[in-house]
Amino acid sequence: MTTSNEEAMAQLLRHRASIDNLDAVLLHTLAERFKQTQAVGALKAAHNLPPSDPAREERQIARLRTLAEDAGLDPDFAEKFINFIIQEVIKHHQAARG
Repeated sequence: MTTSNEEAMAQLLRHRASIDNLDAVLLHTLAERFKQTQAVGALKAAHNLPPSDPAREERQIARLRTLAEDAGLDPDFAEKFINFIIQEVIKHHQAARG
């Protein structure tokens, strides 16, 4: 391997280590988010509130699309991602109702 290839491989390994760390942060953040939404689901079930809140969901999607744009992330991807999470949360809230 040439020096430039060795440098490229070292740089690749540093990038991959950073990606691995970010993946861990994402998973821990999602776990914490779902702990909070499970608490919301229990509260909604206890007070006979609907499992979904379409108006809030619309506001969240719009807010996250703006955040994505500001961060240089594709807002369509961000919307797909949050929609997936919202659907999972609604399933959990429906299950909490029994």
